[in-house]
Amino acid sequence: MNSMSFHFAREQLAAAASDKSAIDTAWLVLEAANDLGDQLAVEACRRVIDASLTGAVPAPDDLHVVTDYFR
Repeated sequence: MNSMSFHFAREQLAAAASDKSAIDTAWLVLEAANDLGDQLAVEACRRVIDASLTGAVPAPDDLHVVTDYFR
């Protein structure tokens, strides 16, 4: 992921965090984390997505990773 892509992804994440659900934000972060090879973030994103799809509440630590990924 080059710096231009990173900047674009950061803008997308800011927009997603302000008006979309945690699952939408998790998908954005998952894509970036896959590109960067960040396995810990990938796993946190997958847990947030799985929890959201099954109606469970995602773990606060996983949500923290997702919402603060580009900070």
